[in-house]
Amino acid sequence: MNDHQHDNAWTLFRVFLRLGLTSFGGPIAHLAYFREEFVARRRWLSERSYADLVALCQFLPGPASSQVGMAVGLLRHGYAGALAAWAGFTLPSALALILFALGLAHGAVLPAGLLHGLKLAAVAVVAQAVWGMSRKLCTDAPRVVIAALAGAATLLLPGALGQLAVIAIAAVVGLLLLRAPHEAVHEALPAPVGKRAGIIWLLLFFGLLAALPLLSSALSSRALADVDAFFRVGAMVFGGGHVVLPLLQAEVVPTGLVDNDVFLAGYGAAQAVPGPLFTFAAFLGASMQAGPSGWSGGMLCLLAIFAPSFLLVAGAMPFWTTLRANARMQTALAGVNAAVVGLLAAALYQPVGAAALLRPVDFAVALAALAALQSGRCPAWLAVLLCAAAGVAISL
Repeated sequence: MNDHQHDNAWTLFRVFLRLGLTSFGGPIAHLAYFREEFVARRRWLSERSYADLVALCQFLPGPASSQVGMAVGLLRHGYAGALAAWAGFTLPSALALILFALGLAHGAVLPAGLLHGLKLAAVAVVAQAVWGMSRKLCTDAPRVVIAALAGAATLLLPGALGQLAVIAIAAVVGLLLLRAPHEAVHEALPAPVGKRAGIIWLLLFFGLLAALPLLSSALSSRALADVDAFFRVGAMVFGGGHVVLPLLQAEVVPTGLVDNDVFLAGYGAAQAVPGPLFTFAAFLGASMQAGPSGWSGGMLCLLAIFAPSFLLVAGAMPFWTTLRANARMQTALAGVNAAVVGLLAAALYQPVGAAALLRPVDFAVALAALAALQSGRCPAWLAVLLCAAAGVAISL
């Protein structure tokens, strides 16, 4: 990883702000955008180190792409870096959704074809990530076989549990069948969090998970009840993204805090904004019919749903950086990294490709965007804007 003398937390914030404004397409696409920015362009991480971070965050509950962003920020500039990365990536969509909640009565109309164009951009970005990662992480026949079987299994066993099972099995297969990579030791990552601090963060996570329900019940505070509900959802969601929908609906619709039609309208709007889908929590907080609502409610629920992610990443990182240097752990990780390529390839088909490639012209636009990205002269954000324009033009 490059030295840090030429960047600081403010640089990190600006980098992640641009990603937060242009990263459409959901968590898999976000990981592809991150790879392009931090591995290919800035060389802050090697291909294998980045895949290791992705593997770690796939094992943790919460939004994987946001957690990878926090981990990158933590590695670069400690806690300030993690906060800067989270704020830059999260605030654009959160602020847009709070504004949408406040102005819902007036309706929000998007140009026809815009969403479809953004989906086509996601196809190109994910395809580029599959190609780039496969060349670095599937370097022999056994790894190619692991990637192919992982992709097939992911398509046959969709959902978070299926993905976790695939990753766990790939780790065992790697441990039993693969040899350690030629670069026997990964390049050293800085230790931004000590093991004692890591234990404290993990204890805080489990302590809040246990204490918040008791406190909100004892104090009868609406604000504390909201924090409890959204913290619990953020702590219990594996697979991130769309998995959060039924859990949040169960928390706010039956209790009458948010009308079901408003809930569905906000969820639709959450598909139209870049950045993490977990920012839907900001929309719900702003739409509350009791207790904190508007800007204060939106920010409260946003912080509550992302708090578990920060605590888990900060708690797990010091142990992960030690484990990843172990020779046996490296063979397991080699299997996991190959499986991650398979997961990404499966996602390229479903849901990314299946939702976007409906006609021959769609395929043509996605291929043109992929060619532009592969040329090295077209940044991802420009490809997103061009695809969005193409989507609007096609609809006309």
